[in-house]
Amino acid sequence: MTTKIFYQDGHYHVYNRGNRKQNIFLEEADYIGYLERLRKYKKEHKVSVLCYCLMPNHIHLLLRQDSEIPLSKFLHPLHTSYSMYFNKKYDKVGHLFQGRFKQKEVNKDEYLLRLSSYIHLNPLIGGLVKKLENYRWSSYPDYINLREGTLCNKELVLFGRSPKEYKKITEEDVKEQLIERSDLFNTPFLSKKGVLKRSDL
Repeated sequence: MTTKIFYQDGHYHVYNRGNRKQNIFLEEADYIGYLERLRKYKKEHKVSVLCYCLMPNHIHLLLRQDSEIPLSKFLHPLHTSYSMYFNKKYDKVGHLFQGRFKQKEVNKDEYLLRLSSYIHLNPLIGGLVKKLENYRWSSYPDYINLREGTLCNKELVLFGRSPKEYKKITEEDVKEQLIERSDLFNTPFLSKKGVLKRSDL
């Protein structure tokens, strides 16, 4: 097994999906329950959440490790707690998530910005909404000032950019790049279609 390396002030894109690609959120209360746990454990383990997107069968988190406590020490209790809640609620047994979480280190500020846009674009890519701002289970509404959420530290991504600027970067610049290149962000779970096509817009 490959050892996951984490360090203080490191930025990481963390993602995982349901075991056998099953849905891990079945109703509104499940999304809320995951976000409540995310808020609880980030405080306990000194982790900053930069952005997130919860899809029916997978999750994306953009995180910063703010202390010497490895990020794995935060993610394990988070997903263990949510899995226990889910299995008890729906009378399930076994693993909810497909193995351990996956992570990629992010070491460039510009990539951090565009990766956050990619994460936020997932509901549009996956065909869950026609307007990105209508998807409730991501931090995108907070980034464009449609909601006053306090879970995410947006300034670690925005670096002074306005909500209007971020909206343009996400919904025009990065979306256009995803139309042209499916390998741009080199992450799984892009969508069932694989990549945006102009006919999807």
